[in-house]
Amino acid sequence: MTRMRTNRWWAAAMLGAVWMSACKETDSVREKGPSASAPEQPPADVPALLTTSGVAVAVDTVVSNLEVPWSLDFAPDGRVFVTERGGQVRVIENGVLRAEPWAELPVFAREPQIAPESGLMGIALAPNFASSGHVFVLGTFWKRSQAPLSRTIDKVFRRVAGVFSARAAIPYENRVYRLTDRGARGVDATVVIDDLPANFYHAGGALAFGPDGNLYVATGEALASTFSNDPEIASGRILRYRPDGSVPNDNPIPGSPVYASGLRNPQALAWHPVRNLLIATEHGPSSLPHEGGRSGMDELNLVTPGANYGWPVVAGRAGDARFVDPVAEWSPAIAPGGIAFYTGPYAPWQNNAFVGGLRGQQLRRIVFDSTAAAAGQLKVIQEEVLLSQAVGRIRAVRMGPDGQLWITTSNRDGRGVPSARDDLVLRVRARPGPNVDVVPVSGK
Repeated sequence: MTRMRTNRWWAAAMLGAVWMSACKETDSVREKGPSASAPEQPPADVPALLTTSGVAVAVDTVVSNLEVPWSLDFAPDGRVFVTERGGQVRVIENGVLRAEPWAELPVFAREPQIAPESGLMGIALAPNFASSGHVFVLGTFWKRSQAPLSRTIDKVFRRVAGVFSARAAIPYENRVYRLTDRGARGVDATVVIDDLPANFYHAGGALAFGPDGNLYVATGEALASTFSNDPEIASGRILRYRPDGSVPNDNPIPGSPVYASGLRNPQALAWHPVRNLLIATEHGPSSLPHEGGRSGMDELNLVTPGANYGWPVVAGRAGDARFVDPVAEWSPAIAPGGIAFYTGPYAPWQNNAFVGGLRGQQLRRIVFDSTAAAAGQLKVIQEEVLLSQAVGRIRAVRMGPDGQLWITTSNRDGRGVPSARDDLVLRVRARPGPNVDVVPVSGK
């Protein structure tokens, strides 16, 4: 393991133990879903067809009764790996949710008083998964030295230091674990990256392998905005590592994992399928005291090496020459979650980006100017709202190998109104239909 020192305030954290559950289910329900060829029907309160501009979408429920499925990834053998924020890695095989978790990690995710956003978040299968069996996950953990007294320390931390504390007081950290698929279980848990900034809010959480084979990690500002532009701290960043946790030689800052900075709470990463352009969704300010009362200004950013996106100095399209403006801004906020580029069979959607809205309870289609994309830029020319208020809060969005969009709901995260069958893994398919819900960029 290669460890990177991320700031002068934190002492080096010891490796965390990972608990592999062999026989115990937690809050997840032992419910089997349908086969991939005969998907389960959507919940009764979700229309079978939901119209959009020029197309209607059919929604198929793959599995139900999950606990806040945060991210998912696809194995070449057809299995689907899903993280539940409470610490479980679940597997869907032949359209059926395995009853027992593939792995379980002791993350910090459950606290009724504060409804944390932290826990087990991003997941990324190694590009060589077929031969290595390696699965990478990102989660929030108590620092090793404080874990035995976690509840007491948490209460003291919130009472004395306050929610918006200086970095030195924060008792959490994010870690990236590598697990190996063996005997249908996740084994040999190894910490690849640790001591990353975290908190119960604004923990970031995105994890993805890029076309270059490197591992990209998104970190939030962890409720300490001033650190988003501190070069010694990894808060509010997109970080870039080799799969073993070492730093690539061609990173913007020699010896540093920092790839881009000045972010508040980046949530997801995706690459343009033709141009290999990296984009990231980001939650904007929410009227918190240390944010100067600002709100809205969620962002979609084109991420380039060494770029600074301005947080906390600016948010949204500020037009400040010191920083890079987002390619899209959403005010009022939609709380963007997952993002994916469409590469399926429906031609009008080709190379469009699809973003899940948590607070917005929607799936948003984003159309880019093809000429600008060819020049290495992304210019949004149209946005369209799909599934508005139909399935609740949408978290993960991924393009499946079956040519369909896969999404997850996040209605059991403490901010939604869950149905008896939440949370869900769904597939979205295109069908012809009437024109509605088009959002022209000029009208934003």
